[in-house]
Parts: sequence; structure tokens; C-alpha cells
Amino acid sequence: MVREVRELREKSTEELIGELDRLRAELILLRSRSVAGGGLEKTAQIRNMRRRIARILTILRERGVKP
Repeated sequence: MVREVRELREKSTEELIGELDRLRAELILLRSRSVAGGGLEKTAQIRNMRRRIARILTILRERGVKP
């Protein structure tokens, strides 16, 4: 986890915003798949993605950026 946070902090603000958009879109797809009854391969995938989004939002807020 520490490595992941360090890598996120090294990215530019534009890269973080791009990754945030990508993760949000992927989260929507995962949620729709789980609701549709398709099931997930790994049930913790949604939780991990939400946490990664939260980490990115925290870094952006520390930089004073409102996504």
C-alpha cells in the first residue's frame, strides 16, 4: 500500500484526474455487473477500487484541487 501511495503522489495532477475518471467508470461497470447477477470473480474488487479512488481524492485535496 505504501508503494501505491508513493506512486500516486509522484503523478501529476492531470494524470491523477485521468485515473480517477477511469476508475469511476470501471467501478460503475463492476457495480452494474454485480447487480445484474453476473457475479464478480473477486468480490473484494469493488472495495479495493473504492479505496483507490479515495486515495486519489485525498491527494488531490491536499494539492488544493477540486475534482
